[in-house]
Amino acid sequence: MNWLKRCWRDTLFKRLFILLWVTLVGSHFLAFSLVMSQVGRPDVGHEGGPAREVPSAWSRLLIFPSLPPMGGRADGPPRPPEHVGPPSPPQVGRAERGLPGWLLALDYGVRMLIIALAAWLGAAWLSRPMRRLSAAAHGLGEALQRDAAPPKLDEDQGTVEVREAAQVFNQMAGQLQQQFKARGLLVAAISHDLRTPLTRMRLRLETLDHEPAAQRCVADIHEMDALIESVLQVFRGAHAGEAMVSVDVLALAQSLADDLVEQGHSLTVHGGPALACVQPTALRRVLGNLLGNALRYGERAELTVAVQGDRVLLRIDDQGPGIPEAQLEAVFQPFYRVESSRNRATGGSGLGLYIARDLTLRQGGELRLSNRPEGGLRAELSLRRA
Repeated sequence: MNWLKRCWRDTLFKRLFILLWVTLVGSHFLAFSLVMSQVGRPDVGHEGGPAREVPSAWSRLLIFPSLPPMGGRADGPPRPPEHVGPPSPPQVGRAERGLPGWLLALDYGVRMLIIALAAWLGAAWLSRPMRRLSAAAHGLGEALQRDAAPPKLDEDQGTVEVREAAQVFNQMAGQLQQQFKARGLLVAAISHDLRTPLTRMRLRLETLDHEPAAQRCVADIHEMDALIESVLQVFRGAHAGEAMVSVDVLALAQSLADDLVEQGHSLTVHGGPALACVQPTALRRVLGNLLGNALRYGERAELTVAVQGDRVLLRIDDQGPGIPEAQLEAVFQPFYRVESSRNRATGGSGLGLYIARDLTLRQGGELRLSNRPEGGLRAELSLRRA
């Protein structure tokens, strides 16, 4: 009985086989029926000849060709032919002359139309489960970023292969959600277990105001705390759930630039009003990382805001040494730095550009780096215009 159940299962192979078989048989039968119904009409004559009454084609299908006449008995002389005289001219019938051209065109046209229609319907029929799977896969990525429930596929709909794929997808989505939740708990534990002793150390060292070594230790603790915060933001996706709103990018950049100028940095902003659809807090973090790198390595920076088509462009230029061409993409990897040292003079842990590009991509933007011909590095940020 198991083999009988396997034969009756709704499989993708069986659907495709039945579709092709029914299409081919149906197209041939319908085309043959139409053509044969026209052959038996009295107004359809031979090509180049007058119209005449022709027996129905369906009736002629049942008439078998007669056997050749027997030449006599096997033990006797051959029987003389019944007809003696000049041969009669050959009778040219429809079989010899063939069908009219318009009937042939009708025959092939009907077949091509039916096969094309069935192919279109069959392709839509067979690709529908793949479209559902693709939509669920896209939704899974967005759900994991927002820490929401992952989408689920119907495990009781479709062929055997489709139902098995839905079961595997749902299991994978559930496992990924559990792993992401476990990662969040791990991040919370790291935040508590590392920051609590660091805070105690900082408070104790700050009581030693006149000890140079204590001040250096406090600075080290601040650096460690900043590194932990950067790592936690990478794992938490701090701005993943922030809403997209229309923001004047020039005003936001000018506000950030004013804060940096008050701290003694050299920074100028150019451009006009430009509305972009962004996450304000995330964009402020991106610009802060890019401007921080420009001021750290180039001492001064220039920010330009411009509108180009349906995009808002922000260019940040500095006068620093730039980055070797071979490393322009590598610097976006986490914990990657052009310099081998990690001192406070240059600062950073190699996460700034990685976080900046990650937040930019989540907003539907692009971030590129390039070396300027006159020297220095250019960071170009492209955002969707509101």
